[in-house]
Order: sequence, then C-alpha cells, then structure tokens
Amino acid sequence: MNVRPSILIIQNNKILLLKYNYSGQEVFALPGGSPEGDETMERALIRELHEELMLSISVDKLVFAGEVVLPDKKNSTLHCVFTGEVISGIPVVNAAETSALGFQWVDEKLLDSLNLYPNIGRHIQTLIKNGPSNENVYLGKIPQQWF
Repeated sequence: MNVRPSILIIQNNKILLLKYNYSGQEVFALPGGSPEGDETMERALIRELHEELMLSISVDKLVFAGEVVLPDKKNSTLHCVFTGEVISGIPVVNAAETSALGFQWVDEKLLDSLNLYPNIGRHIQTLIKNGPSNENVYLGKIPQQWF
C-alpha cells in the first residue's frame, strides 16, 4: 500500500487544489506527495510543496486518513490529510517537479462538483463547517472512481 500525505490549505475561504488531466478529464487533488527514504509525512509535505508550488508551509494536524483501493489497477493508497498554512510564497507550478497542469483556489461549496482525488469533498465541507474533530479521523475505504 502506498502512503500519500496531503495538505488542506484554506485562505480567504478557498482551498488550494492542484489541477490534472487524466484521460481527458479534469481532476483535482490536494497538494502532497509520497515520502522519500526515511522522510516523515510532515517533512514530505514541506518538501513537496516547496518543489511543486514554490511554497514554504507549516503542517498542523492530521484530520483524515482513508484508503483508496483500486483493484483494476492493483493499487491501493492510504491518504493522510493534514491541515496547514502557507508561511511564505505565492503558488507557482514547477513543471519540472509535478505533472499538475496548474492550481486553483476553490470555494468549498464547489467541491461536490469536481472530480476530486481522493473523493473527500464532503468530509472537507464537514470539517470547515464544524471544525476539527477529536474523534476518529479514519474514514475507512474511500469510494473512488478512477479517471
């Protein structure tokens, strides 16, 4: 199973998402990436956002963990979503470090209308509405279509 930390950054009531094109479909994802070597998830997020978006960030709290299992692709990923903030920088996509076509600040109300990977839009909306929970952050298997 792969592990992919990602970060939920909210500024001015908008969420930072990366835009991709898979099989002709626009797909959005929270910024993040896989740890390298003995890297922690926090360290991987700091590195990935610096490499891919030229941002310095702080990583706060783990708010969601859930699995995407794609039997057709013989692939499964544990997604770990943290909250965080931009310390410095303005997002600029570094094409040498990511396959993302761009980024977008998206209103949380629009998450349901996007192809989001992983498919956690309603969980993000609940988090924004109710604030972080001290309860179980494990979402279990996340229902996900592949693009």
